[in-house]
Amino acid sequence: MQRRRIPAVPRAIPRQAGFTLLEMIVVLVIIGLIMGLVGPRLFGQADKAKVQTAGTQIKMLGGALQTMRLDISRWPTEAEGLALLTTKPAGDLNGWAGPYLDEAVPNDPWGHPYQYSPQPSGTQPYTLYSWGADGVPGGEGQNADLGHLPDGGTADAANSAAPAN
Repeated sequence: MQRRRIPAVPRAIPRQAGFTLLEMIVVLVIIGLIMGLVGPRLFGQADKAKVQTAGTQIKMLGGALQTMRLDISRWPTEAEGLALLTTKPAGDLNGWAGPYLDEAVPNDPWGHPYQYSPQPSGTQPYTLYSWGADGVPGGEGQNADLGHLPDGGTADAANSAAPAN
């Protein structure tokens, strides 16, 4: 008995479940549209939060400066700057009862140091401010300068020649 070869009938390959290319493209377009509408609003909130954080930190630093002034009967010099809030200088500084901050002096939300400048005359003894997101005097929007005077007013950092501290 001879064996006869029966030609192999191709078996149908079972279809695997999945998404078609068209379905994937439609989903990506929808996600892109949603991000285009929602994304700018989310980023705008982050920018506002940084401005609010800077304002809060400036007020906190101002309060610490006020407390220290009550203890030592003077404001920090330009050379001492905000570091005097956390570190007692060499030598005897009568009345210094710090540190006046729980941690090191923070940078502003954009990573730049806050600017402190004692004012030799006038009604305000110092200015304390951030140069905003760009880190340079002046600017608008996110780059605007944020400042604080002890009476709760705002400082125009662009007109104040304070060095970085």
